[in-house]
Amino acid sequence: MDIHEYQAKELLARHGVHVPRGGLAYSPEQATYRASEIGGGKWVVKAQIHSGARGKAGGIRICTSDQEVSDAAEAMLGRKLVTHQTGPRGKLVSRLYVEETVDIRQEIYLAFVLDRKAERVMIVASASGGMEIEEIAEKQPDSIIRATVDPGAGMQHYQAREIAFGLGLENNLIGKATETLLGCYRVFRDYDASMLEINPLVVTRDGNLMALDAKMSFDENALFRRPQISELRDKSQEDPRETFASDRGLSYVGLDGNIGCIINGAGLAMATMDMIKIAGGEPANFLDIGGGASPERVAKSFRAVLGDKNVKTILVNIFAGINRCDWVAEGVVKAIREVGVNVPLVVRLAGTKVEEGRRILADSGEAVIVAETLAEAADKAVAAWRSATMRKSG
Repeated sequence: MDIHEYQAKELLARHGVHVPRGGLAYSPEQATYRASEIGGGKWVVKAQIHSGARGKAGGIRICTSDQEVSDAAEAMLGRKLVTHQTGPRGKLVSRLYVEETVDIRQEIYLAFVLDRKAERVMIVASASGGMEIEEIAEKQPDSIIRATVDPGAGMQHYQAREIAFGLGLENNLIGKATETLLGCYRVFRDYDASMLEINPLVVTRDGNLMALDAKMSFDENALFRRPQISELRDKSQEDPRETFASDRGLSYVGLDGNIGCIINGAGLAMATMDMIKIAGGEPANFLDIGGGASPERVAKSFRAVLGDKNVKTILVNIFAGINRCDWVAEGVVKAIREVGVNVPLVVRLAGTKVEEGRRILADSGEAVIVAETLAEAADKAVAAWRSATMRKSG
């Protein structure tokens, strides 16, 4: 789960990380009021969306008057901001963050991420901040500092000091950098974050360290014990298909194809999507209904898949171990009759109670295309999609 920049900065500030003064605004009038509260003669108006590269897309503007603040807010609010991270759909701007400007002397890149291979928190830092980490890695790979944290001991002061010295900071900034690094680690650890990126962390002209931007992502599996983080969720920034499925306990990732997938098991789901591609089709989603799926859960899966208007065919592929094919078959029939499946439906069942499941489908009298193998199911799904497309175009 991602949160907004201003939310991440609030968490960081609680743990001793310095951030510029700022305020949230939902209208041009609020934006100008926030600027007057902050004071001074120059402000930054930032669109709050879950994406980087906002500045390149016009989502960050420097303003020198109340009128410029109002105009910037008017131009952003209620519109979709398209960056290379959002894709062509873009993300809706419904709130802004108005912030004081900072006199910058140096920009630093700093991130905390999970290194799943090492099973450690990894710190990535570079004295070449202000650029995306991919760009830094390409242009200045030697500037990147990496360090891992022992989960038992936590981040130590000496590690933070080593990173600070590695960044080439002046001696009078080493103590401040150490406290900033330790504060970031505490935020990362205490809230079950999976990523914290500050780009840039700046050294100001008056010798302070400030987080000028901040992005945070959290482990959704840990949100049950972090209610204060769950409350920060902004569903308007999420794919509505994924939100619908997530709220119903389904593992769903939306894609750009037109063959909807309902499968049990992440590995089988990946294999099924590969087979669809090999057969000449494009999967519309990844959906794992999990083990022990009841007929009601299967019907919910159909609702999630059919919520994508691009879906022209559905492929159900179940290899039942914990699951039972008869339960799945009952769910398929329930979905057809209650949800309304108006696209071709291909079902492949294998494993526990497979004969009973196939009999339920056959006795239902519903228009279900049955397949014996995964390859056959993929071929039939692609053929059904092409046939339906040809009928519509004809």
